[in-house]
Amino acid sequence: MKTSATNRRIRVLLTAIKDGSLVPRPEFQRRLVWTDKHKQEFIRTVVMEYPFPEIYVAAGSVDPDSGEGQEMLVDGQQRLSTLFQYFSGSGDLKLGDIRPYSGLTNEEKIAFLEYEVVVRDLGKKSIEEIKEVFTRINSTKYSLNAMEIHNARYDGALKHFGEALTQHAFFENNHVFKTNDIRRMGDTLFCLTMAITMLTTYFNRDDEVEEFLGRYNDEFPEADRIRDEIEAVLQFVDACRFDPKSRAWRKAELLNILVEAHQALIKDHLDLNPELAGMKLSKFFDRVDKTGTGEEDVEEVTSYYKASIQATNDRSNRIRRGQIIADVMRGGMTF
Repeated sequence: MKTSATNRRIRVLLTAIKDGSLVPRPEFQRRLVWTDKHKQEFIRTVVMEYPFPEIYVAAGSVDPDSGEGQEMLVDGQQRLSTLFQYFSGSGDLKLGDIRPYSGLTNEEKIAFLEYEVVVRDLGKKSIEEIKEVFTRINSTKYSLNAMEIHNARYDGALKHFGEALTQHAFFENNHVFKTNDIRRMGDTLFCLTMAITMLTTYFNRDDEVEEFLGRYNDEFPEADRIRDEIEAVLQFVDACRFDPKSRAWRKAELLNILVEAHQALIKDHLDLNPELAGMKLSKFFDRVDKTGTGEEDVEEVTSYYKASIQATNDRSNRIRRGQIIADVMRGGMTF
């Protein structure tokens, strides 16, 4: 595939975005969602006249009557969108200690507008070819799972909060995460799911994770509070003294235990004895394990077993397991 690279001044690109001849957000382009910090550092790069990586464009639609055409921005959305926000004085852009464009001297404004951007033109390509180019520009050596895709898009406050949680000694001491979990960011996904569920309620699989990563990309004001609450919950579950081979350490079921302990201790202010709660749950889990060998048991046990072996991360099964764990932990159900 032949391409051509030229330099275009920022003023030319901004004008093209403003008049619609350059489409900055084609539907297939989903890249990193920058925080204000990212945007500020990028603006500094341009104002200080340092270079940044080339952007990619491709020919778009052409009006056969007027002869006017459009270009699509294949790669470089965040960079040009940030520059346009800065130039137009958008209220969506927080500048920190950076002077706004309106506060620059005329010489500085001209230097900004005359800054040259390397633009690689793919020419006229089908939308399928453009999507393939975009995918390859942003590809890795293996298929990304959901959390890895989130990681590629978000690098903000909540993501870093989740990553920090994975380093808690609780998870290492209890061997919660396997090597593959850590390599494929399953540990971060677990901690984010736990924190988000504690903030809200049970949800389906990881459906809410991306929304919350976006919502708390710049700031996560609940960080200190939820960190302290999670610390208390982890200490409580540690004190339950589950056997290392207990199903309590299966991630889907551990999520329920942590969330229900949070509900009981933090939200409902119950004074639960961790050793007693751990003993009750351990006896219950023993009954569940026997159900797995074919033994019949009471409805709650068989219901829990079914909710723990199939579609374990579906919202309905998370809710069902959570209800039963809460009843056992609080003493409403004895075994």
